[in-house]
Amino acid sequence: MFKLGTFSAAGLVTFANVVAAFSIAAGLPLAAQSTALQHTQLATQTGNALQDCESSTNGSPYIPLDSWIYPAVTRLNALGYTQDVYLGMRPWTRLNLIHMLRDTSREIEDANLYGDSTADEAQNLYAVLLRELLPDIQDCTSPRGQARLESSYSLLRAITGTPLHDSYHLGSSIVNDYGRPFENGLNNYSGLSGYASAGRYLLYVRGEFQGAPSAAGYSTALAENLSTNVDLIYFINPATGLPYNQATIPRGPIPTTTVGRLMEAYLSVNVHNHEVSIGKHDQWLGPGEGSAMAWSNNAENIYAFQINRTEPLRVPLLSRVIGPIRYDFLVGSLKGHTQPNDPWVHAEKLSFKPTRDLEFGFERTVIWGGKDHEPITLHTFLRSFFSLDSVHTDIKNSPQDPGARFGALDFSYRLPFPRNWLTLYTDMEAHDTPSPIFAGHATYRPGLYLSHFPGVPKLDLRAEAVNTDSSHPSSVGGRYQYYESIQKQGYTNKGQLFGDWVGREDKGGQAWITYHLSGNEWLQLSLRTQKAAKDFIPGGTTLADLNFNVVKRVGRDFEINGTFTYERYKAPIYLPGTQTVTNTSIRLTWFPNRSISF
Repeated sequence: MFKLGTFSAAGLVTFANVVAAFSIAAGLPLAAQSTALQHTQLATQTGNALQDCESSTNGSPYIPLDSWIYPAVTRLNALGYTQDVYLGMRPWTRLNLIHMLRDTSREIEDANLYGDSTADEAQNLYAVLLRELLPDIQDCTSPRGQARLESSYSLLRAITGTPLHDSYHLGSSIVNDYGRPFENGLNNYSGLSGYASAGRYLLYVRGEFQGAPSAAGYSTALAENLSTNVDLIYFINPATGLPYNQATIPRGPIPTTTVGRLMEAYLSVNVHNHEVSIGKHDQWLGPGEGSAMAWSNNAENIYAFQINRTEPLRVPLLSRVIGPIRYDFLVGSLKGHTQPNDPWVHAEKLSFKPTRDLEFGFERTVIWGGKDHEPITLHTFLRSFFSLDSVHTDIKNSPQDPGARFGALDFSYRLPFPRNWLTLYTDMEAHDTPSPIFAGHATYRPGLYLSHFPGVPKLDLRAEAVNTDSSHPSSVGGRYQYYESIQKQGYTNKGQLFGDWVGREDKGGQAWITYHLSGNEWLQLSLRTQKAAKDFIPGGTTLADLNFNVVKRVGRDFEINGTFTYERYKAPIYLPGTQTVTNTSIRLTWFPNRSISF
C-alpha cells in the first residue's frame, strides 16, 4: 500500500492556511487571497482520501510533455524539495507526481524555520501543483469511474520568411513540437484532451485539428542530391519511374495541410505500479531541457505497446547500493520510411537513484526489420534484443540483420557544495554499442542548471551544449549518429527525428534565462544555435534563433502562452545568402477541471 506520509489531509490544510494567512498579511490582492483560501477549502474537502491513495490499484494518465508541470517540478527538485523525481524518464503520471511531493510540505516548513531563502519559491511551486493534483487525490479512492475533460486549446502561429522543417538534413526552425506541419503564413492547431478511468483501467485521448499553408518546398534537384548523395537512397522508384515520396525530404510543391491528428490516444491498465498501455503517448528519455538523445517529442508519437514502472522499485539489499529503480519498455512501428518500408523500433530504459541528489540511467534503442528486408516476428525481435556488437556487412544485408542499435547513458547530479543551486547533467548516445561508456566516440548533450540567483530567487539559468559530430571513423557524410546503412531514414518517424533535434553530424547549444512570476507563470529569454558539418551537407548549414516566451494565467484555469522567435540561417545548398524567419505564436489553453462520475 502506498502511504502519502506527511502529505496528509491535516498537513495540506495546515499548509493552505499558512498560504492564506501569508497572502492576507502581505497585503496581496483579493484575487490572490481568494486563491489561497480556496486551497484551504479544497484541502479540507479531500478528507481521508489523502491518507489512503493507492497508486498500485489505480490507473492514472500521463502528463503531456508540453505541460507547465514539468518546469515547475524540475525547479522544485533542483531547489531540493522533492523525492524520487526521475528526470531521465518522462512523462510522469499524475499519481506518480503525488508520490514525488509526499514530503514537500514538511520540507518547506523546515526550510522556513531555518530561514532558507528558497522556501518562498518552493511554497509558490507547491501551491500551484497542489491545486492541480487535488482532484486526483479526491478521486483516487473512489470506487466509481471518472471521466474528465483535461484541456481545450488553440495555438495560432504566424511565420514570416522560409522556415526550415527538415531535422534529418538541414535543420528545423521549430523543434520539439510533435512533428506538427508549419510553413510561411498563418498556422493553427486546436485540440482537446481528456480521459476516463475505472479503477486500474484508463483511456486517454488528445486530438488536434492542424492547418498549415502551402509552400514551394525543396526543388527536385535538391531532393535528389540529399537522397542519392547524402542518404544513399534510390531517388527514382523503378516500378513507376517517378521519385519516391520520402517523408524525410520536404520536396515541393507542398500542398496546404488540413488534417485531424491523434496526438495521444492510449488504453492502459495499472498492474502493481506498472502502467501497461497500448496506443500513442509522449516519450522523453533524458534529463535535458532542450532535447533527449534517445527519445524526445520532436517527431509525432508512435503507436506502441509499453510497460512502464511508474513508481520506484526498492529491491532488498540491492537498492542499498544503487537506490530505487525505474524501468521502461516500448515496441512499435515507425512510419514514413521507404527503404525498407515499415521498420519497427523497441527501446528499454533503466534509471537508478543511489542518492537523493544523483540519478543515472541506461537506455537502448533498436530499429529493425522492414518490408523486403526482414520480417517483424518474435524471432527477429529477440535477435535484435540480445545482439550487442556490430556485425559484418554480409549479415547486415541479409535477413539475419539484428538492426540498428543505439546505446545511451545519462546522469544528473545536484553538486554537493552549491547543492540546491547547481545541477549538472549529461545525456550521451553511441551507435552499435550497448553503452557510450564502452564506445569512446559518443554523441552528447551536457548541461548545467542554476535554480536561482543570489538576491534574485525568482530567476534561474540553464545552458546545454550538443554534439553529434562523433569522432568515429564512420561519422562522415552524416552516416553514423541517427543513420543506418539498411534503415537509411534511420531515427525518424513520419520524416522527423525522434531523438535530438540537432540531427546528424551537427553541433549546437541552447541557453534559457527565466524569471518566474509564480509557480506556473514566467518570462523567458532563450538562444539556440546549430551548425552542420560540411562533409554532411555540402556547404554546411548554420542556424541561430532568439526566443522570448511569456506564460500568464487569467484566473486559475485559463493560460496565455505567447512566443516570439527571431531566426537567421544559412543553407547555401537550399537558398542563397542569409535567411530571416520570425515566428509569432499565441496559445490559449483552458483547463476546465470538469469531471463526471459513473
